Amino acid sequence: MILGGLSTFMATCALTLGLSAAAPQQAATAAGAAAAADRAAVLSTVQAFFDTMASKDVAGAARTVLPEGRFHAMGRPDGQPGVRTFTNEEFLKGLPDRTTRVRERMWNPEVRVHGAVATVWTPYDFWVDGRLSHCGMDAFDLVKTAEGWRIAGGIYTVETGCAPSPLGPLTQ
Repeated sequence: MILGGLSTFMATCALTLGLSAAAPQQAATAAGAAAAADRAAVLSTVQAFFDTMASKDVAGAARTVLPEGRFHAMGRPDGQPGVRTFTNEEFLKGLPDRTTRVRERMWNPEVRVHGAVATVWTPYDFWVDGRLSHCGMDAFDLVKTAEGWRIAGGIYTVETGCAPSPLGPLTQ
């Protein structure tokens, strides 16, 4: 009788442990799905920023950035480190006045998301009127707002003598 009670107790414990082990796995699966959705939304915001820049779509670009945000462009004029700083609002104001066609592309982005903040670190190339102008690294900072992910700002390098990107030449 004691042995029968003990095996019933052991079976009950095993069943309980099995069920409780499933709960963290389900939570981890749900968290992984949420993280994947956030990653996709963050990348979609950055791509929308590139697309609206190419089409000079000020209203669309305004939906991707926080106006009070800021960018820093790191170049090497005359071989010396240089920085050009502008606000997202300044970017939006100058967008319709562009006289050239531009296209920016990214590949192999590293995305990190923690709650309502995210970063994207990615190589890019930048094309002006169908010709490669420069390349470098983009680093975007994003925040999650009631309207979705928005670019708070970022920093990027401006480099010449670019190696061919894995995306190949611009085809548009």
